[in-house]
Amino acid sequence: MQQKIVILFAVTLFCTGLTGLQAQTVKDIDGNIYKTVAIGKQIWMAENLKTTKYNDGRVVPLVTDDKAWKALTTPAYCWYNNDAKNNKDKYGALYNWYTVKTNKLCPTGWHVPTDAEWTALTTYLGGESVAGVKLKETGITHWEKPNTGATNGSGFTALPSGYRSGYGSFDQIGNCCYWWSYTEGDKVLAYNRGIGYNKRRVVRYKDYKVDGFSIRCLLD
Repeated sequence: MQQKIVILFAVTLFCTGLTGLQAQTVKDIDGNIYKTVAIGKQIWMAENLKTTKYNDGRVVPLVTDDKAWKALTTPAYCWYNNDAKNNKDKYGALYNWYTVKTNKLCPTGWHVPTDAEWTALTTYLGGESVAGVKLKETGITHWEKPNTGATNGSGFTALPSGYRSGYGSFDQIGNCCYWWSYTEGDKVLAYNRGIGYNKRRVVRYKDYKVDGFSIRCLLD
C-alpha cells in the first residue's frame, strides 16, 4: 500500500508540472534515503547518489588506486579523495560511465537520465545559459566564492562534488560538479552536464567514460 501511495503522489506531481516541491523520499538498496523534487514534468533526486550496490544487490567495485582506476573499462566507484567519512554524506559517490551503462545503479523505478532528459531540465529552467543558477545551492558553505547567481530556484540543490579524472586524480571539489547522462557519445566518450562556481550556465560535455562523476537519478 505504501508503494502505491508514493507512486500516486509522484504521478500527481508529474501531471501538474509543479517545480520545487519536495515529493516523497526514495531509499536505495544500501538504505540511504534521498529527498526528491519535482521540476516541470520530471521528478529528480535532490541529492547525489551514494549507493555501493546495484539495485539487484550486487556490489559495485570500489577502486581507490590511481593506476587501477586509469585502466578501467568496467564499472567502478569511489569517494572523493577516497574519503568516505568527509565526502559520502555530503557529496555522494563518483562513478565511471561503465557503471551507468549497467542500468542498475539507481533504485528500482528510477534511472540515470539520458542526454535528452538533461536537456529537458535545462530547457524548462530557461536554457543552458541560465539554468545553472536555478540548480546550484545558494551561499558559500560548500561552493567557493562567488557562486555566481545561485538561487536554487528549482530545489535541485547542486553541490560542488568535484570529479575523478581518467588518470585517477581528484580535482575541483568546491568549485564544480559533473553528472553523467546515460547517453553514449562514442566508444570512449559519454555525455554529461557540468556547473561551475563562477558561472550561470549548465554546460553539456562529452567526457571519457573512465572519468568519475556524480549521479542524479530521475523517476521513470
